[in-house]
Amino acid sequence: MSSSSFYQHFKTATAMTPLQFQKPLKLMEARRLILAERQSVTAAAFNVGYESPSQFSREYSRKFGASPRQDLGAIVSAL
Repeated sequence: MSSSSFYQHFKTATAMTPLQFQKPLKLMEARRLILAERQSVTAAAFNVGYESPSQFSREYSRKFGASPRQDLGAIVSAL
């Protein structure tokens, strides 16, 4: 299957592009690494494939409603 054919079939099946599908998975894995594995925000960002910590932080904030550090602080204070 060609890459363009795969792209079309994927979009038809999921109503998302492969990148749109992958982004929330990467952000959830980064959140898990930060909270459960105690990785730094920068390390988690790089480990899930982001090249820019600032881009990661922007996308994380859009997804979870708080920056990674704010999110970690809120969870830690709730414990």
